[in-house]
Amino acid sequence: MSTYDSLSRIQSDIDSGAIDCVGLVNHYISNIHKNKNLNALTAVYEAEALAAAKTIQAKIEAGTAGRLAGMVFTIKDVYCHEGHTLQCGSKILEGFESQFTATCVQRLLDEDAILIGRNNCDEFAMGSSNENSVFGPVINAAGENRVPGGSSGGSAVAVQADMCLVSIGSDTGGSVRQPAAYCGIVGLKPNYGRISRHGLSAYASSFDCVGILANTIEDTALTLEIMAGSDEYDTTVSHSDVPAYSKNIHWEGNAKIACFDNILSHEGLDEEVKSATSEAYAKLKNQGHGIDHLGFQYLDYVLPTYYILTTAEASTNLSRYDGVRYGYRSDKAHDLESMYKKSRSEGFGDEVKKRILLGTYVLSEGFYDAYFTKAQKVRRLIRDETKKIFETHDFIILPTAPTTAFELNSHNRDPLEMYLEDIFTVQASLAGLPAISLPNGKDKNGMPIGIQVIANTFEEEKLLSFSKYLVDHVLAK
Repeated sequence: MSTYDSLSRIQSDIDSGAIDCVGLVNHYISNIHKNKNLNALTAVYEAEALAAAKTIQAKIEAGTAGRLAGMVFTIKDVYCHEGHTLQCGSKILEGFESQFTATCVQRLLDEDAILIGRNNCDEFAMGSSNENSVFGPVINAAGENRVPGGSSGGSAVAVQADMCLVSIGSDTGGSVRQPAAYCGIVGLKPNYGRISRHGLSAYASSFDCVGILANTIEDTALTLEIMAGSDEYDTTVSHSDVPAYSKNIHWEGNAKIACFDNILSHEGLDEEVKSATSEAYAKLKNQGHGIDHLGFQYLDYVLPTYYILTTAEASTNLSRYDGVRYGYRSDKAHDLESMYKKSRSEGFGDEVKKRILLGTYVLSEGFYDAYFTKAQKVRRLIRDETKKIFETHDFIILPTAPTTAFELNSHNRDPLEMYLEDIFTVQASLAGLPAISLPNGKDKNGMPIGIQVIANTFEEEKLLSFSKYLVDHVLAK
């Protein structure tokens, strides 16, 4: 069976009788087994997926199938799916089984998408390389011994290696966009609140977003359209009407684009990534679009602000994993206090413990105002400065990540080196704005390069239509 990169092609071949849903699911199952060495999935739902395929094929033939019939998808190991295990890549949730299904997952299932498995990820979505999982690291299919990015690395590799058509990841500070860049696919972080977070395990609640990894803008738009919208289970989700994203992805006219010179001159920016980004700017300018070279004055503050706030929220959110109610419990405890201490110290990995400790510190008496309160004020400054740019510009375009995918274990000795991989993605997260990573060629080693586009508040429709234009007319193939 040929490789499919879009739902429209799949549905066309199903309609013509060239394939059916059962054969399609078997194709993906075969690819999952062939690529087992990449460690992208922690669970494969073979029997369930095949049963669903048989049911949906019958619905297609009866003319009653949903809009996503023929879409095979996976979910990151941070989403609840009733009756299935959920571990968040952590020992602390060993043996836990979800009691309900996340809203975003249920909405895809309701439109006859087929769920085929659960993706490996950095523990509790904390990481930029997918090396922090209890299930072991995920490997980038584009290069031996290369990371896929994190924390949604397993989701990105599943799409990259044709183990599914679409994967649902989560993006707190770049966890969908950066893996998309490293794996050469599309990765969308919608506006904060566009998709319900009900059923998404919390890392940092004022940042966490449901994200989409796919091969095409069309599939990204349709998936967003179906998942988005109000939900009685999430008080932070937007109640505004959801545009028909999939029906309006045609861009017309010239855009006014902002780029940041202090990003292009940043010492951590790889020369090949810089060159690919600059070439995209030049092509856009030649096609009549306005390119304004600005400086973002808060660039040096985005990472410390992000890590102070997210670790503080993580410290609070992860306090529920105590060994009492569910998940891992140490067998070395001799009283209640030691059970808490031993269960958490044995159940959490090093990166998660590091962030909990840092978050607890910045929330502690005597340091709360010095760190947490100040970071909240800086976050507002970053948001206001970013929003000001959109008063005169349509988009901000910048590299998704400063480098291409690096080798496994190469950044483990220096946490700062690892955290710097997020430097270009956290701005949109701090501001709560929609952003997308698109493939922009490859470096001399054949590793994918990503370019990021940020839009104004709740302007995903505009973002997706311009992204389609970029993919078709501007970006390197």
